[in-house]
Amino acid sequence: MPREGTAKCIDILLAIILPPLGVFLKFGCKVEFWICLLLTLLGYIPGIIYAVYIILK
Repeated sequence: MPREGTAKCIDILLAIILPPLGVFLKFGCKVEFWICLLLTLLGYIPGIIYAVYIILK
């Protein structure tokens, strides 16, 4: 059980540092990744918000 919490913390940290990478590691190259990449290219903060939201969802 603690392992899942640690993995989620690492996913969130990756989502903050490089949002598309965090989403890619969680979902692969699906629609979520492309949306996150587009939002990150348009603005770093929207990419972070979307990545954290989609990982915690």
